[in-house]
Amino acid sequence: KPMRIVGISDLHLGYTISKKELSRWVEMINAENPDMVIIGGDLVDNQLRPVWMHSLDRELLKIKAPLGVYACTGNHEYISGIKNSADFYTRSGITLLRDSVLQTNGLTIIGREDHSRKNRKTLPELIRNSDSRTFSILLNHQPYDLDEAVREGIDFQFSGHTHRGQVFPASLITDKIFELSQGYIQKKNTHFYVSSGLGIWGGKFRIGTRSEYLVLDLEN
Repeated sequence: KPMRIVGISDLHLGYTISKKELSRWVEMINAENPDMVIIGGDLVDNQLRPVWMHSLDRELLKIKAPLGVYACTGNHEYISGIKNSADFYTRSGITLLRDSVLQTNGLTIIGREDHSRKNRKTLPELIRNSDSRTFSILLNHQPYDLDEAVREGIDFQFSGHTHRGQVFPASLITDKIFELSQGYIQKKNTHFYVSSGLGIWGGKFRIGTRSEYLVLDLEN
């Protein structure tokens, strides 16, 4: 039986996204019957007050993923305060990987600190002691320098951040900035998926882009 992984990114929980919307997203995730859920950063938005006020951690605890829920930081975790953001992840039942590696269920899951952090570790530093025989999943919020993952033999990288511009014609700008601003690409033996995100940032609308989540079935 394949291992089913659901990938979500950029929920931007806060004043813009309601508890009702999050509850619907959790239902959608659970309907996919995932074994594991991965989060590509920016779970929270600029302020945590509404997140605590509406007990959104309790909604996230309803995610049914027997092999766990794993995440990396995004830039908004720092805007809203990394200490409180990390606490929210913990209370939501999510393992936040901050420049750290976890080996579980035959996988190596690598979570990088956000690209905006000047002191974040290099990828070679992170994976130095990991088991190269296992399938590796890299959670890296901002999809810069895809070739770094290729050089280090990563099997799959999951990213977000771009929203693919969210509103046309901003998508033309993200397409210029990033080699891959949304969707799938394979480079040598490394597979990449950049999500346009489940949520939105700023205005509560999209034009010419879509909200999405990823369903990945891993065969033995």
